[in-house]
Amino acid sequence: MAGHIQDRWYKTEPGPAGKPVRVKTDRCGTGLRYRARYIGPDGTEKSKSFRDREKRLAEQWLANIEADMSRGAYVDPAAGRTTFRQYGEKWIAAQTTDMTTRTTVEVQLRLHAFPHIGTRPLGSFKPEHIREWLGVLENLLPKSSYRRVIFNTVSAVLTAAVEDGHLLKNPCRATSVRAPLAATPRVRPWTAERVFAVRSALPARYRAMADVGGGCGLRQGEIFGLSEGAVNGETGWVHVDCQVKVVNGHLVFSPPKRGKERDVPLPDSVAHVLKQHSEEFPPVDVTLPWLRPDGPLVTKRLLFSLAGGGAVRRTDFNTRVWKPALVAAGVLEEPKPGERHQAAREHGMHALRHFYASVLLDAGENVKALSTYLGHGDPGFTLRTYTHLMPSSEGRTRKAVDGVYKASGSASDGPQTAQGQ
Repeated sequence: MAGHIQDRWYKTEPGPAGKPVRVKTDRCGTGLRYRARYIGPDGTEKSKSFRDREKRLAEQWLANIEADMSRGAYVDPAAGRTTFRQYGEKWIAAQTTDMTTRTTVEVQLRLHAFPHIGTRPLGSFKPEHIREWLGVLENLLPKSSYRRVIFNTVSAVLTAAVEDGHLLKNPCRATSVRAPLAATPRVRPWTAERVFAVRSALPARYRAMADVGGGCGLRQGEIFGLSEGAVNGETGWVHVDCQVKVVNGHLVFSPPKRGKERDVPLPDSVAHVLKQHSEEFPPVDVTLPWLRPDGPLVTKRLLFSLAGGGAVRRTDFNTRVWKPALVAAGVLEEPKPGERHQAAREHGMHALRHFYASVLLDAGENVKALSTYLGHGDPGFTLRTYTHLMPSSEGRTRKAVDGVYKASGSASDGPQTAQGQ
């Protein structure tokens, strides 16, 4: 058996005749009698106390500890007593992702996980606790896709807890736990008519943004952070290395999403539009902190800025510029007096990226190249998002077969003619 059991009520001392004698200690009759002790894998002593007449329980506990160690399933009891909230807060603080992502994850845990499972010790987690929590979450948040994001965050915390030795298995991965379904809305790209209608409805200062989004596939923040030096009309490339984003209410410069800088082909038509835009609205030097509000100051000569100078803020632009343009183009209805524009996530500036993807796929561009131009981390994601926009296989089949028949000049002779070519 690993370790030993100490009896705190009695001790053995040498007797008068040299034989050991069992005598009472000062604690006899008070407190927990038995203390089971062992040395953990980390080299430190661990222990657990038991009441009088519970020596057998103490022996069983030590036996279980020894069995867990032998099969590699040992979890430090003290670590298992750490609550989900305590560990989750340390996990958040140790994240190395950008500040915006950390803030989003922290909000998810503090609003939707800590209030429900935050006080539960990590070592006590079972699949039933996750199932119960998901049931509560379903009543609070009707949107399945958002529940899935929160579930994945909680699962990530518990996976880290397993790796750190706080619990044996991640209960989120149990077969009886069903993660909320991921929303898979099919992308419906805008038509060229709609793109140009919205473009025309934008104020002249921001009109070229539609060309950069629809003609180069840049994200909204990347458009806001596009500098004069990143556009090279002579070589026909745009270097995407910066975006403007909001961190804790402050505008900052930061690398593109996932830190992936990229080069995107610059069509002549878009290069011409940007040249005209720069002549009418000269680029402006804008200074913002890098990555975080207290980061080092960086100055960039931006192609798009506010009328009085300064970088464009996403929320203000969407409310005061983009949605009014959608109304003018007939995409959204005019809000009633005193009401806000209707929510329309599918009609945000991201719709210009979808349009860009649809144009390239329709022209026969391969998914890997499109993924690179869009700045996706995985071509598989690009394929899953836009596979329905690719020319259909049946269409290519008809074209291929018809091409063989046409080349043979004997369509009436049937397939045998084609096979003989």
